[in-house]
Amino acid sequence: MSDIYHFSRGTAPLLISIPHLGSQLPDAQRARMTAVGQQSGDTDWHLDTLYQFADALGASVLGARYSRYVVDLNRPPNDESLYPGQTKTGLCPTHTFRGEALYQHNAALTDDEREHRLQTYWQPYHAKLREELDRIRAEHGTVLLWEAHSIASVLPRLFEGKLPDLNVGTADGASCAPDILNAIAERLPGCGYTSAVNGRFKGGYITRHYGSPAEDIHAVQLEMCQSTYMDESYPYGYQANAAAKVIPVVEGMVRAALAQTLARKR
Repeated sequence: MSDIYHFSRGTAPLLISIPHLGSQLPDAQRARMTAVGQQSGDTDWHLDTLYQFADALGASVLGARYSRYVVDLNRPPNDESLYPGQTKTGLCPTHTFRGEALYQHNAALTDDEREHRLQTYWQPYHAKLREELDRIRAEHGTVLLWEAHSIASVLPRLFEGKLPDLNVGTADGASCAPDILNAIAERLPGCGYTSAVNGRFKGGYITRHYGSPAEDIHAVQLEMCQSTYMDESYPYGYQANAAAKVIPVVEGMVRAALAQTLARKR
């Protein structure tokens, strides 16, 4: 049992990581934050509910407890930009995706505070992620890392217009074998949702850092529009009827990717 993450161990060569699931804020940090910041608005809400089919697949599931406003687990520890030339959201954000200040009086964070958050929250999650990838690969000879994400469908500060509903990223093919990506992509036409493959979202730090097809670690990120399953405004309610339509689509993508991952080892 960890204070930093939730983890459930499965039996299949599949690890589902949800690094932005958490919404907790340390009391000392919360006291300094704006009302908007205290809402943990850029959380990937309800993805643990959306991915409940993971149990039936035998997946291991790792999910964060703390908000990305504490530290963003899907950013590199040196905070370098993942998308050079585009707006950078940062390892320890000071503004929401919409540009609103997270801290009263627009306060900045000290280097010591950033380092504390890196060691206290970022490092344990990544240590567990590495441990499980190595364990699963040792047991099965291969592993599929599925990075589960969601985001508001319209965020002018980050991208133009409305984002496609389903955004698959494999670092332009570097994080996963082509046949696994093809198995996913084949599920998209006619699925009832707009989609993109290696478009605006190509995969964050976790996908890029851990995905290594040559070592039988295949990483895929799915960035979903929150409008497909929830309210995008506070208090971010879950929309069960909408979710019921998109869940089979997401499950089908994961199943196809897992089946192809297993087929490669036969």
